Amino acid sequence: MKNVDYKDIELLKKHLDTHSRLLPRKKTGTTAKRQRNIATAVKRARFMGLLPFVSR
Repeated sequence: MKNVDYKDIELLKKHLDTHSRLLPRKKTGTTAKRQRNIATAVKRARFMGLLPFVSR
């Protein structure tokens, strides 16, 4: 698997549900370390304005 980067929006969107919340590890099948990296990347992308905080 490739590295998680906050600029890779398509990869991050795969780990978000319809309300822009992170999907749990059980659904995505990621490891704990990778889940933490994804969470950090999503938070950075939200802060930079690349991802929405809430989707309606």
